[in-house]
Amino acid sequence: MKLFGGVTPADWLIVGLGNPGPRYEGTPHNVGFEVARALGERWNLGKPRKKFNALVAEGRTMPGGPRVAILLPQTYMNESGKAAGPARGAFKVDLDHVVAIQDEIDLPFGEVRTKLGGGLAGHNGLKSLRAGLGSPDFVRVRVGVGRPDTTDPEIVSGHVLGKWREPRADVEALIARAVDAVDALVEGRAAP
Repeated sequence: MKLFGGVTPADWLIVGLGNPGPRYEGTPHNVGFEVARALGERWNLGKPRKKFNALVAEGRTMPGGPRVAILLPQTYMNESGKAAGPARGAFKVDLDHVVAIQDEIDLPFGEVRTKLGGGLAGHNGLKSLRAGLGSPDFVRVRVGVGRPDTTDPEIVSGHVLGKWREPRADVEALIARAVDAVDALVEGRAAP
């Protein structure tokens, strides 16, 4: 059943957090985009379209599977809620079925954790999602990118906005673990 604007309601809205443009490709801060793209490939959702100030791919995870919409906000991370809020409304997704995929410096590189709601830990993308969605009670898939051995904001910023320091094979393994975590959640094989 198509709604206004040609949008079909979805069971899940997956929001990959990242920044648009080539300058941010291949950085820990954009791991949410990388995981979201890999999910779109796994689920054969096809080429994303521009909608809601984002790139959106939608469809079913498999024949008869849950309907998903994957959103890559093109607003920059700190304004992600401006894309996610309208998309959630259009797709008619319950808040606890909105999944934000984020980089997490407070987890060691390689760890992936899923949780529902909670604090925002100073993550500006999560703050914007809370504002755009009207609540912090959405699911987070936290992808560990590690933290430098300092709290100096310039060094921390350089860590997440600089290119990955880990070998690409390790980064791809991390992305695969995060893809598996989201897939299990959406398919009902895991709880946040």
